[in-house]
Amino acid sequence: MSTLTNVVWLNSICLAGIGAYLLMRVFKKKQPAPYPPGPPGLPLVGNVLDMPQAKPWLTFMEWGQKYGDISHVEILGQHTIVLNSVKTAMDMLDHKSMVYSDRPVLPMTDEFAGWKDTLLFLPYGDRFRQYRKHLHRTIGSRAALDTYNLIEEIETHRFLKRVLTTPDQLQEHIRHTAGAIILRISYGYEVKESNDPFIGIAKRALDNFSNPNAFCDFLVEFLPFLAKVPEWLPGAGFKRLARESHEMAQEMASAPYKFAMDQMAAGIAPISCISTMFEGRTLSAEEDDVAKWSAASLYAGGSDTTVSAIHSFFLAMTLFPDVQKKAQAEIDAVVGPDRLPCLADRTSLPYIEALAKEVLRWSVVTPLGFPHGVSEDNIHDGYYIPKGSLIIANLWFMLNNPETYANPSQFNPERFLTNDGKQPEPEPRTICFGFGRRICPGLLLAEASIWLSAARSLAVFDVSKVVENGVEIPPEIDYSTGTISHPKPFKCSIKPRSAASTQLIQQDARY
Repeated sequence: MSTLTNVVWLNSICLAGIGAYLLMRVFKKKQPAPYPPGPPGLPLVGNVLDMPQAKPWLTFMEWGQKYGDISHVEILGQHTIVLNSVKTAMDMLDHKSMVYSDRPVLPMTDEFAGWKDTLLFLPYGDRFRQYRKHLHRTIGSRAALDTYNLIEEIETHRFLKRVLTTPDQLQEHIRHTAGAIILRISYGYEVKESNDPFIGIAKRALDNFSNPNAFCDFLVEFLPFLAKVPEWLPGAGFKRLARESHEMAQEMASAPYKFAMDQMAAGIAPISCISTMFEGRTLSAEEDDVAKWSAASLYAGGSDTTVSAIHSFFLAMTLFPDVQKKAQAEIDAVVGPDRLPCLADRTSLPYIEALAKEVLRWSVVTPLGFPHGVSEDNIHDGYYIPKGSLIIANLWFMLNNPETYANPSQFNPERFLTNDGKQPEPEPRTICFGFGRRICPGLLLAEASIWLSAARSLAVFDVSKVVENGVEIPPEIDYSTGTISHPKPFKCSIKPRSAASTQLIQQDARY
């Protein structure tokens, strides 16, 4: 078939789809109230040209300033509602959670890219509740999480050793440690010191998932019939990307799960999410599949999000040395020089606790969260929110709103402490982990990992700007566009605070 014929055929398919869309518009039922305000769209395609590709949270912030806390766009019949205030998000996603807890159907991401069985994309229903029940049992309470404190402390100590040896590979060390912690908790798997296959699997799968063009990038999300076109057709490159992503997602779910099952069959499995799910019972085929994908959801969720947060912690320490000195002074006074801070010290180190909170606020890991879906038509604040709408909460703006957080660009842990009778600013954890029944089930684990990495790193390292030719080089604050946003690569100097610090790092990490 010639290229010209291919193009004509693809154009015909698109025209047919637009025709079907127009017919749907003609016969659609009359809406009971106006949509929320938003930028005016074009005929046929609606607001397709208004959707930003780079740092969309900034464009959505501008919409909020122009149209109010809730705004609306429509792309080929798909309604999208953007929320720019915590109050509106809580009113809709928390207080009306029965209506706003679904996930939108995204053919590219769900079906073709292989993510449909993860908790993140699962529709609200019985299977969703089973996943949440499993994860709550293993990591959903402080008592449950205490089971894994030693794992976190050992792996974070190993992180310090790697940074001491090769500080220029900081980001790789952060990723390795995050993967090591989540794999041991999820599957009881202890990673190899380098080139671990399971860490590699997760990185490839999540790099594909969180690519910079993931948001509204594929036309198939709005014209699902395009999924039927063959992969070889010009313009159908998304089919190849989807196939590769599907293979990686399946491998990410199956390979470590098989390891854990083999360990249990041999009677040598340590405690983990999987071993806890199977404890004292035999699972049906359906329950087995739920267990596999529950663990995969934890594995995927914990392999990348804390990487971004901890990398941002080092960026903040490079840029805000006064904060670093205050934190180190607290550690020195409370913990002393003879041991590393541990998770049992959290209540005794309020400044470090506030610092960890500020990491979550200052570096918003998922600037737009993940879209909620609307399960039935709803009227909210006089506006019509049709069934099937996407609800996007602009978490980045909520955590950088100057009316809520004074000087939001400044990294200031003291905003979360009571000083001179002044009340602390709002907790970021009520925003950054999402809302309603879709709130992140691993939030306690994420907070503990960030706190421990920060406390232990500050106890033994000084982090500062790199000096080149006698001149300090300040790193740039710039974050990637993507579902999970990472700081762009930056240079910093990481050196032991003293000879005693070096000795402390080099002690055996198994204790």
